[in-house]
Amino acid sequence: DEPNAWAPLQSMLIEGLRAYGGEEGARQALDLARLWVGTCRAAWVSTGFMYEKYDGLVFGQGGDGGEYKPQVGFGWSNGVALSLLEEYGDHR
Repeated sequence: DEPNAWAPLQSMLIEGLRAYGGEEGARQALDLARLWVGTCRAAWVSTGFMYEKYDGLVFGQGGDGGEYKPQVGFGWSNGVALSLLEEYGDHR
């Protein structure tokens, strides 16, 4: 499904980096969380939708292609964004 990025995989990667990557992993987790929430927000601002998957190469663009037409308003994208905002929203 390249170059699409999926919210659950981003969440697992961020959690793993934070839990097992030491200080550098924690920094990478924060950077990835910011990028993921940023791309979700940018897509939402420009289209009014959260997407099931996002383009992994183009910031702020919903994903495309794969086995079926991607969905909008998808629960796991909404849930991961909210979870990351709760965890990292107060970091500057």
